[in-house]
Amino acid sequence: MTDTVFFEMEFLLLVACSVLVPAAIYGYLYRKRAIARWTVLFFASTLIALSGVDVLLLQVLATMARATPSTYDDRLFNSEMALALYLLPAVFAGIGVNLISHVLIGHLADAEKTFDTEHRR
Repeated sequence: MTDTVFFEMEFLLLVACSVLVPAAIYGYLYRKRAIARWTVLFFASTLIALSGVDVLLLQVLATMARATPSTYDDRLFNSEMALALYLLPAVFAGIGVNLISHVLIGHLADAEKTFDTEHRR
């Protein structure tokens, strides 16, 4: 075991799941001029799943930080600052739920228009 959790695979996974993958998703969604509903649903579900992975990794890292002699990781993962780390997954989950809601509302609006035009005849 190392003296700090900052060199562990779990920490690298946390950075990837908290920063790299969501940034790539947001960049992709932002650059597209036209996008399918299924693609938006996939990325929204991915954001929600990433938020769950983030919370799990934060708990694992907090447990690992208690076992290391370093005080830097204890300050980050086992103090009041840890609350700030849990806000990022909450934001990702919120954005994911909002994207799913957006897709469902758009689909329902189209379905209602289709129903209205078919039943006018």
